[in-house]
Amino acid sequence: MRVFLLGGYGLIGKEVGQALLGAGHQVVAAARDPQLGERLLPAAEWHRVDLNSGLESKDWTPFLKGCDAVVNAAGALQSGGGDRLSVSQRDSLQGLFAACESAGVERFVQISAPGASPKAETEFLRTKGEADAALAASKLAWTVLKPGLVLAPTAYGGTALLRTLVAMPLVQPLLLGQARFQCVAAQEVAAAVLTCLRDPELAGKSFDLMEAEAHSFRDLVLAVRNWLGFGAPWAILSVPLVLGLALARLADLSAFFGWRSPLRSTALKVMAKDVIGDPAPWETASGQTMKDLETILKGLPSTRQERVFARHMLVFPFGVLTLSAFWLISGLVAVLEAGRASHVLLPVMQEGLAITLVYAGALLDLAIGVILLFRRRFRLGCLLSLGVSLLYLALASVFLPGLWLDPLGPLVKVLPAILLAVYLAMLAEER
Repeated sequence: MRVFLLGGYGLIGKEVGQALLGAGHQVVAAARDPQLGERLLPAAEWHRVDLNSGLESKDWTPFLKGCDAVVNAAGALQSGGGDRLSVSQRDSLQGLFAACESAGVERFVQISAPGASPKAETEFLRTKGEADAALAASKLAWTVLKPGLVLAPTAYGGTALLRTLVAMPLVQPLLLGQARFQCVAAQEVAAAVLTCLRDPELAGKSFDLMEAEAHSFRDLVLAVRNWLGFGAPWAILSVPLVLGLALARLADLSAFFGWRSPLRSTALKVMAKDVIGDPAPWETASGQTMKDLETILKGLPSTRQERVFARHMLVFPFGVLTLSAFWLISGLVAVLEAGRASHVLLPVMQEGLAITLVYAGALLDLAIGVILLFRRRFRLGCLLSLGVSLLYLALASVFLPGLWLDPLGPLVKVLPAILLAVYLAMLAEER
């Protein structure tokens, strides 16, 4: 079978792609960054598709040539950071449904979410529900799968958030601790997709995919903390909802700069409504029972790599803000105190040139600080930070070597900033 897979390198999509290839199917995968896809799933045939561009039926036709089925594993939690949910999760998919009907591609498996409904409160669940309804109204042999909280070896989205939360040393902060979740392994979702493609009796139906028992968020966090080997916390700190909402608003703001934090306001709204469902219909129809949380965690790797990643995710945002603030404050102080700053240069140049260089350096510092705030230009900002720091040190070493012996250490203090820029540039990976 030749299968067109949307979201082929996502948390679920990658597992689906691997399962399809392992079962002997051909995979035509689509994503915004096909080069990344080729690295993560090299056996698939990759094409660039941006669901946020508002694709119509004719735009989908070239990708469907020779395909027998379509699996949609694409999705985003919230608009912002380049995502427009009304377009990517509804409008573009409606064009895809029409294209499948015209191309004779009958089988369609849609990965949705528990609680998805055209009348849902959040845009995430509402657009998912609208797409599900449009698919159900089509002539396709469709199946909608609604996984619970998906746990996978790959840390992204909700699984990355869980790992980050439990990496807090000594104490465990907790928000909405009584919210309920039913989990599912990403590999089980992929297996369910294969089952749907094989069994025509599953067409025209919607299924929840999740374990039978629901867990409080408190119990889930403590289970993940124990699984990763961080040990029991000394204390559990209940975070007031108002503080959680404030943090979520900051995360929403970060999306303007291209950072897609898993702790945005939509995540809190979805958590507050619980992520639960009824797995019995799927078990009855397929004969497959989903693993419980304990079994899922036992099957996932829990090594030093996972613990280092969790700690990295915890401190990375603060590293970004620190490096950006270093350059912004440096530039701002130089502008406000240009006279005093230029005084340092007077032994080697005239006053007019010294002030000009101070202002030029200040503008350069401010520019680097701003660039570092934008996700798509972050690595460029790190490289500029590294290059300009080395340039400053080289020039100071030649013309003002005495600054190395200054009691306040103005040159020595640049060295940690250089190391921070290198560290952040090397670890700035989204997937």
